[in-house]
Amino acid sequence: MRGVQVHRIATTRFGRSNLPGRALDYLTFYVSVWRRIAALAGPGDIVVPMTDPPLLSVAAHHATGRRQAYLVNWLQDLYPEVAAELGVPLMRGPLGSVIAFFRNQSLRRAHANVVLGTSMAARARACGVAENAIEVIANWCNDEEVVPIPAADNPLRHEWGLTGKFVVGYSGNLGRAHEFDTVLDAADRLRGDTRIVFVCIGGGQHFDELKNKVRARKLEGRFQFRPYQDQAALRYSLSLPDVHWISLRPQLEGLLFPSKLYGIAAAGRPVIAIANPAGEIAGLVERHRCGFAIAPGEAGKMADAIAALSRSPQDCADMGTRARQMLEAEFTRRRALQRWQDLLASIAMDKRPGMP
Repeated sequence: MRGVQVHRIATTRFGRSNLPGRALDYLTFYVSVWRRIAALAGPGDIVVPMTDPPLLSVAAHHATGRRQAYLVNWLQDLYPEVAAELGVPLMRGPLGSVIAFFRNQSLRRAHANVVLGTSMAARARACGVAENAIEVIANWCNDEEVVPIPAADNPLRHEWGLTGKFVVGYSGNLGRAHEFDTVLDAADRLRGDTRIVFVCIGGGQHFDELKNKVRARKLEGRFQFRPYQDQAALRYSLSLPDVHWISLRPQLEGLLFPSKLYGIAAAGRPVIAIANPAGEIAGLVERHRCGFAIAPGEAGKMADAIAALSRSPQDCADMGTRARQMLEAEFTRRRALQRWQDLLASIAMDKRPGMP
């Protein structure tokens, strides 16, 4: 369709239930990817591996080298560092060092490495990647479809019984990289204000754990949990909250970036970022005055921010307006795709100085 061909590859399917089987799944996947790239890519072709699953750049590096194709790594995260910071066994030891060695080779020898932000660019430089082989291109959302919708015009407000409520929202995956105890403690402090409701939409490894902790603290009346919504309803689910919260554990700054920030900004909503106060995410929020940046554990500060916004609809609306302005100035989908187009065109025309 529209010039896109999908090539499926064969792998084992032991699943996540046991470590040896999962390791074999990954191994057969990487071997199959290597063989398929080697069979399909030709001299001058551009191969763009994305770091999900991790280490795809290693297989792509060896395959493209044999075929004289260009390699452009698209880094959504840096592995094994993410795994090491999250306490995955062996990733802080010799095995992690070996994996990082081969990963670094694949980054250093690529024609370009696309990273999601300046913090990740700094991490790539620390891996030995040349400055002129790093491109910062943010992720994006469909900001032409996701636009600010007033609460009175949002059907989900009525369907979910949120009319007249001040909604603090979370949207997307809630995984190991995301801290939520600060939110739980803030909700506990605000339990007496029945107008404030926390609505979590999505899933992930910590989604059910948060549900269980909400029940344990008898905060069920202050929370709603909803599954991922259909794509067609995304503009409504992102506009549902009065304010969103996002989080990133400080030790993961520069290894990941919570790209859900762009959907929140597209919906014209302020954000409370629970992250490293000196990090890139906090810097964006504070520079554009589109929300609050707090450190993990600062539940009192978060509760105060929520309470203040709930009492001042105009301040809340103004922050949301500035969030949308930030997106339109720096992070539109059109802008990101144009930067990708320019990058790939320059590589195809071999005009990037210093590239191999």
